[in-house]
Amino acid sequence: QQLEMDIKIMLDPENMDNKAALKHPNDETRLPLITKKKSAPMCSQQTGKGHTVPSPRPLPAFHHRGCALPLVEGDTPKGDLTSHRLILPAAQRTLPAPPVVPKAAPFPGFPRQLKKSAGAIFGTHSSRKGNLAPLPCSSSVVSARKSKPEWMYPAQQLQSEVHVPSHTQDPCMDWDVAVHRGTADHKAPGCLALQHHHHSSWGSIVGFLEHTEKPLKDHTIPLATINSQKLAQITPDFTFDENPPKSAALSVIKNHSAVEKISTPAGQSCRGQGGTAGAAAEIQGWWWCPGTAVVPAGWQQRAPGVVSTAWRSWQRLARLRNALREARRRHLENFYSRAKHLAANWNRIRTSRRTIIHIPSLGYSQHTREHIADLALQQNLQMGRLCDILDANVDVIYICPLALSEELLQYYNKLLGLQAAVRSGNPEDMADLQDRFKILTPEAINSFPEHHMCLATLLKYSPRTIRRIRVLIQSRAAYVVGGFPHQDELAVADALQVPVLGSEPAVARLYSSKSGSRSLFASAGVPTPPGAGGIRSREQLLRALSQLILDNVEVQRWLFKVDGERGGDGTASCDVISHLECHPWIQQERHRLGPEAWSESQARELALVKISQELPGLLAQHVQPVNEKRFPTWEKFLQTFLTQGGAIEAFPLSASVTNLTVDLLIEPTGEVTMVASGDQLHAEGPLRSSGTTIPQRSVDPEVLKVLCWKIGEACKSKGVLGYFSVDFVAFTHPQTREQQVWATDLDLCYSDQLALTQLLLYMTDGNLDCGSSRLQGPPASKESKSQRIQHEGTKPAAPRSPRCAVASSQLRHSSLLGISYSLLLHTCKARGVGFDLQEKQGTVFVLYEDQKRHILGMITIGEDLQGVLLTFARNLFIIHQEISAPNMQGETNFKMAVQDIEAILGVTAENKLRWEEDQPWEADAVKE
Repeated sequence: QQLEMDIKIMLDPENMDNKAALKHPNDETRLPLITKKKSAPMCSQQTGKGHTVPSPRPLPAFHHRGCALPLVEGDTPKGDLTSHRLILPAAQRTLPAPPVVPKAAPFPGFPRQLKKSAGAIFGTHSSRKGNLAPLPCSSSVVSARKSKPEWMYPAQQLQSEVHVPSHTQDPCMDWDVAVHRGTADHKAPGCLALQHHHHSSWGSIVGFLEHTEKPLKDHTIPLATINSQKLAQITPDFTFDENPPKSAALSVIKNHSAVEKISTPAGQSCRGQGGTAGAAAEIQGWWWCPGTAVVPAGWQQRAPGVVSTAWRSWQRLARLRNALREARRRHLENFYSRAKHLAANWNRIRTSRRTIIHIPSLGYSQHTREHIADLALQQNLQMGRLCDILDANVDVIYICPLALSEELLQYYNKLLGLQAAVRSGNPEDMADLQDRFKILTPEAINSFPEHHMCLATLLKYSPRTIRRIRVLIQSRAAYVVGGFPHQDELAVADALQVPVLGSEPAVARLYSSKSGSRSLFASAGVPTPPGAGGIRSREQLLRALSQLILDNVEVQRWLFKVDGERGGDGTASCDVISHLECHPWIQQERHRLGPEAWSESQARELALVKISQELPGLLAQHVQPVNEKRFPTWEKFLQTFLTQGGAIEAFPLSASVTNLTVDLLIEPTGEVTMVASGDQLHAEGPLRSSGTTIPQRSVDPEVLKVLCWKIGEACKSKGVLGYFSVDFVAFTHPQTREQQVWATDLDLCYSDQLALTQLLLYMTDGNLDCGSSRLQGPPASKESKSQRIQHEGTKPAAPRSPRCAVASSQLRHSSLLGISYSLLLHTCKARGVGFDLQEKQGTVFVLYEDQKRHILGMITIGEDLQGVLLTFARNLFIIHQEISAPNMQGETNFKMAVQDIEAILGVTAENKLRWEEDQPWEADAVKE
C-alpha cells in the first residue's frame, strides 16, 4: 500500500488528496507545489531587520528559470549554503524536501563574460549598505515571454517534453521507463511492472533497452522517456543480442524529436578529439562590449550550441580520464595478484611445459622515446630471446616491432634449427622447430607512425594479435618477459590474463634514473663515484659541483647525467680542473695549510666562492655532450638536464678504465642469480657502450659476486622483480695502485647483452658460470674423435673446453643497404667468415630488419680472447671491403670499433691488421 501511494504521488503530485494522505498529525513537513509554469516566481521576503530581499530561487536542473524543481541534496555544495552565496545571509528560507526527488542533470555554468552581461540585463546587484536590487518577479517574466517565445536549449526542450501521466489504468500500458543519461533504472516501478506483465519476453526487452541506451549515453542525453507499451510491442521482433535500427529505437522514445535535436545540435564540429580546444577557440573569437547588454551578431544561435558542446566534450574527457585511472588501478592490482600466484607456483612452472611471451618494449617516457632514432629497430635488437627454446619445456612467442620479410623469417628458422646439429656436430641433424617459436607483429605498427609509441602500447591496440596469443597459450602456463616496463605492458598482461616477470613501471622509472640508481647503490652499501643526484636547478648544480670539486681536487673530469635518458645520450663531460683558473691557488693553499687546517680555514670558503664564480663560463665553453647533434651547446643540454633532473659523477682517476655490465635475475621466489657478464666495447666513444666481451675478465669474480649480491638484495627490498643489469667501472687507483670498482648505472630491464649471451649459449651448447666468470662448452667433435682413436678409451673424456666471445648489436654501416642479406652471407662465407658446427666456434650474424639495413649484429666465438678480438676486427674489415666502393666509403662505426679492439690488445693497426692503403676509412662514427 505504501508503494502504491508513493507511485500515485509521483504520477500526480498536484492532487491534494494524495498530499493529504501523507500528512500526519505530528508531521509539519509540507510538500512543495509543483506547477507547470515555465518560470519560478521571484517574490520578495521581509527579513527581521526590515530589509526586503528577493527569495532565493531553488537551483533547477540545466540552470534555467523555467524549471520549478526544488534544489536536491546531490546538487548542493558541501557546507553552509550562505558561505557559497546560494542563500543570502539575511534570508530565512527552509528548503522543503519532496518525497520523490528528481535527479538534476548538470549543465555548464555561463562564462565570466556572460555573467557580467546577465547583470546588465537583469539588474546590477550591489552589496553596499545591504541594498540589493531585486530581480523581476515571475509575473513580469511570464508576461514578457507571452509577447516573444523564448529560445530553449535542446536539453530544456527535452525535459519539457517529458510528461508524467496523471492517472494509471494499466501499469504496462501507461507507465513509462525513464532513461537518465543513457541508463535506465530497472528497479523503478515502471520497469518492475513491465517485467511482471511481460516476463516471457523480458529478455528481449532488456536487450532492446541496452541497445537503445548506448546512443543516449554516447550523446550524453540527460533524460529520455520510453513508452512501455510500444516497447512491449516492438521487442518480440528482435532477439536479445540483435542491434535494432535507429528508427526502431527512436519509435519507443516519447520525446524523440528533442532527442534527435540534442544528438545533432549546432556546434557538432566541436565533438570528439580536440573538441574542447575548438570550442574554446570559438568562444575566444567572439567579442563583447563591457558594461553593455550588446552581444555579437548570431550569439543566440551560436553560443548555446558551442558552450554546451564544449561542456559535454570536457565531461567526456573527464570521464575518459577517470576510466583510464580506474583501468590502470585495476591493471596494477591484477599485476600484483598474478605476481603472488607466480611466486607461489614458480618452482613448478619453471620445470614444466610453459610459454614465454617476449615483448622487447622500450617503455621510457614520451620525451625520451621521441629522441630515440629508429625506435622500432632499437626495440628489435634482442632477437636472441628466441633462444629460450634451448629448454625443451619452453615455447617462445616473440612480439616483433617490425614486419619481417620472408627472407628474415627463413634465416631464423634455419638458425634456430641448428640446435640438434650443434650438439652432434653434424649439419645433417638440423631440425624444423617452427612449432616451438612464433614471431608475431602487431597490426597497429603502421597506425601510429608519428606517435613514438612503445611496443607494448602498439600491442595493446592490436586486438587480432592479442586473440592469436590467447589461442597459442591455451591450457598451459605462460608469463610475459617485457623490456623497460610501461603501463600498457600491464594492460596487455591483463588482457591475456598472464603474470609479468618484471617490475612495476613506477619502480622501474624511479630506480633506473641516474639519481634513483645512486640512492639504491647507497642503500646497498656498494662503492659509487663521488657525486650528487636529484639536481633540478641551476643554483643547485653550481653549488653541488663547486663542493664536489673542492672535496675531490684530484678528479680531472666530471660527468653530467640526465635522469631519464638511455644509452649515453643524456651524458656530457667536462675536464674542469684543466680549465679552472683558481686551481693552482687552491693547491698552493692546501699544501701550505695542510689537510686538517685546510678543512676549517677561511681560505677554503674563499676557494668555494672562486670556483662557483668561474663555473658558469667554464661549463658554457668546455662541456662536451656525448650526443652533439641533439645537444650542440651547453645551454641546450642544461635545459634538458634541469627539466628531467640529473646527477653529477666523477670520472675515474686513471687513464686505463674498464666498463663492465652484469645481468641479474630476481626470481619470483626472491632468489638473486647472475645470468650474464661482459666487458664493454666502445665503438662510439668512451661513454657509450656498443658491444661486449663475454665473460668479463676485468674484475675478480668473487669481488663482483659480493657487489652484485648486495645490489640484488637492495633491489629486492624496493620491489624489483625480473631481469635487470648493473654497470660497473674498474680502474687502478694512481696512488694506492689497488683496483677500485664503482657501481655507476642500473637498468631495470632485459639488456641487449643478455640477448646476445642467450644466442651464444644456444650456438655453443655451452654453460656460463658468472660466479667464476667462465664460459665452457663441449669439446670440438674432431678433437674428441681423435682422442678416442689415439687413446682407445685409456683416458677419460676431455673436459669441457673454455670459450669466449665478442658480441655487438650496434654495428652501423650505411652501405649495407646496397647489398641483400643473402648475398652478404654468401660473400662472407666465401671469405671464410662463418660458423663451424663441429668446432662450435666462428661467427654468427644477427639480422634485425631488411628495409634500411644499416645496423648489424655479430657474435664471434673462439677459445681465447685475443684470437676472438682479432677475428672480430678482421670480419669488420672484410665486410667493409665487400660493401664499400673506393669513392663511397659510407658512414660507419666499424673503424672506431677496430680502434677500441686495438687499445684492448695493446697493438697498432700497422703491425697487426695491416689495413690496405687503397681502402681509406673516410667516414668516422656517426654522431647521433
